[in-house]
Amino acid sequence: MDLPRARLATAAGFFSQGLILLSLTTRLPEFQDRWHLSDVQLSLILLMMILLAGAGSVAAETLAKRRDSALLLRLGLLVVAVGVPVLCTAPSTGVFVAGIAAYGFGLGVVDASTNMQAVALEHRYGRPILPSFHGAWTLGGVVGAAVTLGTSHLPLSANAAVGVVPLLVAFAPFLPRDHGPTELATDIAVPWRPIFLVGIAMVLFYMVDTAVQTWGPLFLDHTFPTPERYVALAALGYLIASGAVRLAGDGLVRRFGVVPVLRAGALVGAAALAVVVISPGWQVAVLGFALLGAGVAVVAPLSFSAAAKIAGGPDGGAAFDPAVRQARVDAVIARFNQFNYIGALLGSVLTGLVGADSLRIGFAVPMVLVLGIVPLAPAFAPRVATLVSGRGSSTS
Repeated sequence: MDLPRARLATAAGFFSQGLILLSLTTRLPEFQDRWHLSDVQLSLILLMMILLAGAGSVAAETLAKRRDSALLLRLGLLVVAVGVPVLCTAPSTGVFVAGIAAYGFGLGVVDASTNMQAVALEHRYGRPILPSFHGAWTLGGVVGAAVTLGTSHLPLSANAAVGVVPLLVAFAPFLPRDHGPTELATDIAVPWRPIFLVGIAMVLFYMVDTAVQTWGPLFLDHTFPTPERYVALAALGYLIASGAVRLAGDGLVRRFGVVPVLRAGALVGAAALAVVVISPGWQVAVLGFALLGAGVAVVAPLSFSAAAKIAGGPDGGAAFDPAVRQARVDAVIARFNQFNYIGALLGSVLTGLVGADSLRIGFAVPMVLVLGIVPLAPAFAPRVATLVSGRGSSTS
């Protein structure tokens, strides 16, 4: 297998996810106006989407025991490619909700399978490359937000064109499973307890991340007299700063260590959200969102990398048959990805419901909770004994 081609293909999968999500969330104010949705109604629709994304991730976990992640990724991308045009060109609220539902399920499958591909490639390369994949997601998000800025004068139906991107990426040369049988035992001994601690940190990250992408544009739109063409700057500033730090993420971790980097990022993130909450104008809020992106940028890639290392066992999984190791890692990554949606529920639904009267209050919730990453940071550097032992683990 040509690893550089597979790496580029997987990066394209991440890129398409970021582009699609941000091209949709940065136009949420328009979708809200188009279908006359209150903040509570929009929160419930987003809740449905996130639950279906979780279902898609569960489906990926189940199917990964017998099918490789390359096939799952292609199927997920095709579902997204169908759902996006439907929700963008919907003639009625019911069709719009159906399109959101299809997109949500596909989102979950793609989320899980892109990260399966990424951790498999990281193992093949033998060095950290997860931040670069998540950097590709961020780049896609920047492009998606920029598309909104450049096409804000066009009708929502024009946004359906972005559905072509996942359709094209679906035919890319992803990494096949070529290391042994795929029908492995379903009971795979994995040390879930240390993985759970890393998962809580990822919940806190996605709580912040989803809050910005979903409610950041609406915060500018509802809180200040922000020109409509500038509301996407909330997400765009966040993503640009996040992408810059992710590009430097490998070097930062090598120089300072994973624990100090995560703790410093959490403190910066809380301070940044304080800036957003007390901002006197939309320009200051955009600055706060950008600072937030820089603070929490590396939490997600380091979470997946840590979970994969714990699942793979000590010495890069040398103690396991390659097929068994891959089964362990795939099972963990698909299930671990579901922490993403718990965080998304907190970020998109809780922020909207708590901030129904004022999104300043809504953003005060992640401002406090993101500090939980500080005590959880040591879980990202587990002791070797934890990796060797299966004590306290669960296989269900």
